[in-house]
Amino acid sequence: MTEGEHSMEDRARIFAPVLAQVKRLADEGKPVAIAIDGRCGSGKTWLSGLIGDRFPCNILHMDDFYLPFGRRAQGWEAVPGGNMDFRRLRDELLIPIRAGQAAVYRAYLCPEDRFGEARLLPVRNLTVVEGSYSRHPSVGEAYDLTIFLTCSREVQRRRLAQREGSRYAAFEERWIPMEENYFRCFDVEGTSHMVVDTGGAY
Repeated sequence: MTEGEHSMEDRARIFAPVLAQVKRLADEGKPVAIAIDGRCGSGKTWLSGLIGDRFPCNILHMDDFYLPFGRRAQGWEAVPGGNMDFRRLRDELLIPIRAGQAAVYRAYLCPEDRFGEARLLPVRNLTVVEGSYSRHPSVGEAYDLTIFLTCSREVQRRRLAQREGSRYAAFEERWIPMEENYFRCFDVEGTSHMVVDTGGAY
């Protein structure tokens, strides 16, 4: 068995309870929204892709909802979620989606500090919002299922070092401390419907 095959087996096993809950919601036949929050390197994007492979759904990435630098408040790094545009996520997308309506949005392109082309989200009963800060209180009670993914610091370091290469230092110095502050302030892990440790997944 190759490493890749082993990883796929382990991931399917670890996420089986999540997929069962997603299926339960999808079978209800009404608009529902799911949040996948958790630590960077824990597999949020991978899980959203797995759900997208198995269920017709819209997938939203929190990376598309950063605030432009010119709109961030002074000292934003000390404010949990101070770099995110929660109002746009809530008003332009989650409210119409949960009302069974199509929605249009423009992803923010952080490296270029500009917005991309308009994207249409068709009417679908299942919407997945993945990424850190998706559970911020500013979004409100927008989700029917909330999932928190976690892993040990050792696993996180290994995964991020492999994924980010030379950019890894920025995660240690800035992004991980900001995330952990957000998790603590709002007890994101403790208030999630499901918590999954992905340490054995890959």
